Amino acid sequence: MGVVHLGVQGCLLLIAGAVALRQADRWWFSPHRAARQRALTRRDLMDLQRQRANDITPVLLMAGHGAEIAGWWMLATAAGSAGWAAAALAMAVKFRHLQEVSHFAVHGVLTRSPHLGTLLAETCVHLPLGLGPVADRRRRHVREHHPNATVTGVDPNLADLEQAGLLPGTTRARYAAGIVFPLTPAGLAATCRSIAANVRPAIHGWSRTAALAAVLAAALILGGWPAGVFGLAVPRLLLYPQLAWMSLIVEHRWFDAAPPAGPGPVALEAGRCLRLYPSSPAMALLARGTWLPYGDLFHFAHSAHPAVRWNYLPALEKALGMPAAAPPGLLLGGEAVITRHWRALGGGRARGGVSDAAPGRERTAPSPTASQV
Repeated sequence: MGVVHLGVQGCLLLIAGAVALRQADRWWFSPHRAARQRALTRRDLMDLQRQRANDITPVLLMAGHGAEIAGWWMLATAAGSAGWAAAALAMAVKFRHLQEVSHFAVHGVLTRSPHLGTLLAETCVHLPLGLGPVADRRRRHVREHHPNATVTGVDPNLADLEQAGLLPGTTRARYAAGIVFPLTPAGLAATCRSIAANVRPAIHGWSRTAALAAVLAAALILGGWPAGVFGLAVPRLLLYPQLAWMSLIVEHRWFDAAPPAGPGPVALEAGRCLRLYPSSPAMALLARGTWLPYGDLFHFAHSAHPAVRWNYLPALEKALGMPAAAPPGLLLGGEAVITRHWRALGGGRARGGVSDAAPGRERTAPSPTASQV
């Protein structure tokens, strides 16, 4: 097994300490410490964000995530088979959290210094998880996705969904497979190809390959083969990609023929975004702690104002209101996200002559893009 042995109690204490360390960033940026007692406007929130921007608490945030990962890897060995399952689930969630923290680094609002934010995202997330360079993600996400969300042939995220089989006229079986695409053999193969491309020495040199090898070595040293298998391979190749895929699916009204849109960027995003669990605080809290972390639940607020840090998105949503589509759930019910998307795709019937392209945009064939998960 692993070289380091803390025992179950020691591992749990390390995990708890790591979680506590991360709270420094949450406390420092909290809008609840604002002097004003009235509802905060977007200008108020941006002023708070600028006043509290720093380069220390984000480092503590990343250190807390790293220490927690070490704790789960050691627990995988210390707790036996129960530790294997716990480590697999916890690490899938942990990788999702890291992905979202780095997402705000891509937008330049993780740290006071954008260069430090990029460095943290690269060294603490992209390199150890086998993701591509942060610069490539910034181009794909900030320049290509944000201005063109839901536009066929232009939005790279929509192209990913289409390549997984989520297309007009798809069959029910193909649709179901598309919803769990990362868990299918084709999805697993796509994830492996993406990692291989992202660490290919001929393109990126040996640094990305070495970083991935170092992470595997650390897992084996701290937790032995259970950490390598259940604390790294299973969550990285299967569980985390599925959580990230679910997050992608609930971001937008991807397949609606003509989402309502008014004048201005906020009205535009209100027409093409989704907001899950608007009337279920318990489910919203669960989602925020697991597969929709760091403001991912508040995608409308983020899409309308991408330069707002995650700490202020709930307050910003109160100022903006809900988007036009606010499904009560993910899976069950006639208004659930999965059902809405199925209806928008035609429920197995092709939508002849309906274009998803925005007015004035030319439809082009989507090109394959390397997955960021």
